[in-house]
Amino acid sequence: MSISRKICVCVLMMAQPSSTHLSYPVSVIGSQFVAPYQFDIKVETNSSGNFVITDTNHKILLKVKRCDTSFHSQRVLLDADDKPIAMMRKKIMTGHDRWEIFRGDSKSSSDMIFSTKTPHMIQFKTCLQVFLANKTSSKDVCDFKIQGSWSKRNCTIFKGDTSTTIAQMYKMKSMENVKFVMDKFMVTIYSNVDYAFVVTLISIVEAMKSTDTRDAIAGEVAVQAGGGLGSMLGSVAFS
Repeated sequence: MSISRKICVCVLMMAQPSSTHLSYPVSVIGSQFVAPYQFDIKVETNSSGNFVITDTNHKILLKVKRCDTSFHSQRVLLDADDKPIAMMRKKIMTGHDRWEIFRGDSKSSSDMIFSTKTPHMIQFKTCLQVFLANKTSSKDVCDFKIQGSWSKRNCTIFKGDTSTTIAQMYKMKSMENVKFVMDKFMVTIYSNVDYAFVVTLISIVEAMKSTDTRDAIAGEVAVQAGGGLGSMLGSVAFS
């Protein structure tokens, strides 16, 4: 009696190392999140729609939890024991998708670490600029940026407006059905780079895309509801 077994193999679409490496640490959230070597982390969406970040040995490093309010889209970065590390909060009434990031679960301007914004009000590809709260250079020059394709889970984080890469996202691909695994992806963290900062940026992009999708669905529902109401009123007017 023969038993056939179904095997699904996942291939990691490896990031290409940058030719430019940082000789000094990039510490934004905290120096405890900086390693002197390059390593990979896995970002997975759990059943609650929240991020769980693990290393290649499946050890939980960080978590990202949704905590939206009636007026603000929010995410909180947690450690493995659910202690708040950073609060991500979208500013309201802004045309450039601005977010502010604070220490712990604070929302005070004195605890702001950095802010982000899109360079253009309308964008067809992912591009997000980062401005440190204590920046000493020109306020018009970003300190970091993330750009690429979120739908393809192929985004790169750069140091300022340069080609120096500090982190790279890449997909996990299933060989069984030749489809990408949408709820999981990998991130290569380059040496001397704050991986909590990288996860925070990726979480903001995810939140922005989720909001765009939710708004698009709400708009479609409103259009359909309006069309249905118009038809009903027209029917009443001419009955």
